[in-house]
Amino acid sequence: MTAEQILADLVAIPDLPGQSNARMAACVQGHLARHGVECTVIAGPEGDRVNLFATIGPRDVPGYILSGHMDVVPVEGQVWTSDPFRLRAEGDRLFGRGTSDMKGFLACMIAMVPAFQAMPLQRPVHLAFSYDEEIGCRGVGHLIARLPDLCAPPLGCIVGEPTDMRPVLSHKGKQAVELVIEGRAAHSAQPDLGLNALYPAAELMLFIRDLAARLAEDGPFDARFSPPGSTLVAGVVQGGSAVNIIPDRCRVQMEVRSVPGTSPQAITAQVLERLADLVAEGKALRGTHSELSSYPALPPPEDPALADLLQHLSGQPVLPSVSYGTEAGLFHAAGVPSIICGPGSILRAHRPDEFITRAELAACCQMLQRLGEELC
Repeated sequence: MTAEQILADLVAIPDLPGQSNARMAACVQGHLARHGVECTVIAGPEGDRVNLFATIGPRDVPGYILSGHMDVVPVEGQVWTSDPFRLRAEGDRLFGRGTSDMKGFLACMIAMVPAFQAMPLQRPVHLAFSYDEEIGCRGVGHLIARLPDLCAPPLGCIVGEPTDMRPVLSHKGKQAVELVIEGRAAHSAQPDLGLNALYPAAELMLFIRDLAARLAEDGPFDARFSPPGSTLVAGVVQGGSAVNIIPDRCRVQMEVRSVPGTSPQAITAQVLERLADLVAEGKALRGTHSELSSYPALPPPEDPALADLLQHLSGQPVLPSVSYGTEAGLFHAAGVPSIICGPGSILRAHRPDEFITRAELAACCQMLQRLGEELC
């Protein structure tokens, strides 16, 4: 089957994050099984989601991982020209949810299996399929933890997020956290009997605003990124139920995106310290927090070998950095040299009428063909 035909099968399955991915996993396994390739199924703790890992070539020598996530973002609230879960061709463009982000790369991985099998590979190609990337790269860590049992230490990992086929060297790290401020309810006619949770929440959000301004002013900075420093934002605030009730609870969600070399957790820790101070000052009864999502930054490589290889394979110059995050940071943190390179454009991702072009799929397959030849 061609990459386009496989992509049609993948797009037809609305594999949304946070839900069972049994249908998508079965689809991928079915395509690989047609070529006699067996998958190792790596279940996540959720009980209804799995990662998949397959190898073509010798397992006992180092090779390269091709990695991509199976889930896609929802389409609710978006106006599409056609059914987002049915691949539609219009000229060179192929429309559907996930075509660029990132089922196009998965389709190319699977389509190239017969070509890899026909090659006298001296080093293996590993195919990694992960879940729940779109809600904080939650699935791939369980796959990475199993790598020592699955293969020899890899030479590198190519994460096929949409980059217009340009090899990307680095991205920021991220942590999203929910903060809960608890007060005491009372009738608004006697506010002194209550403890309004909105007020310490407002103070905390002003602290977040001011800390973000300090980061923008003082750094540290990395000129590869735009903006060049770490960022901090409060994105969601929810509290109160009626104007005549003193609110006893307020919820704030915030996000840190940090440049390589700076831990997002270190920035979050300053906010948590201020939250603890508000409780100690008697402005709130309790303050708690929980992590919503997190992944480390992908720093620029110290060894240029992988970047040089991907420039050769893709025929495209490297891009120093991107503003979005990927699973590459997690592979890097586990000691696997990693780079991002895949078909499609991030500018089309998460939007109505997302598409990829046939030319982009062909370019990706050509890159993977060259990778296989390098491993012979």
